[in-house]
Amino acid sequence: MKNIRPLRTPADHQWALKEVERYFKKPPAPGSEEGDRFDVLSALIEHYENEHVAIPAADPIDVLHFALDSMDKTQADLARILGSASRASEILNRKRRLTLDMIRRISEDWNLPIESLTGDYELARNTG
Repeated sequence: MKNIRPLRTPADHQWALKEVERYFKKPPAPGSEEGDRFDVLSALIEHYENEHVAIPAADPIDVLHFALDSMDKTQADLARILGSASRASEILNRKRRLTLDMIRRISEDWNLPIESLTGDYELARNTG
């Protein structure tokens, strides 16, 4: 495979990202030489990022909003899980914190990683 090498530095990482980027425009056939090259580069990038790139913890409320937008869920679905519409509204508007029990129920029902819902986040301040 053409010039594949270990990724040891940020420059190596950037090189590999640029190399795989072109495959997004024209995906290689699985099992072809280019397909194998894509797979190997992708594995190298994943390994490098797992070792060297810190991914900040997601804001749990942002995760819920993302789930509502991308998973075809509604606030009513969240209310069903949490037991009331007002509780769902308070959570989404940062008026109330998620409890461990809520986190477990949401994670199980919506198949979200528990870790994505356990990070610290700011509550809305009372302005009145």
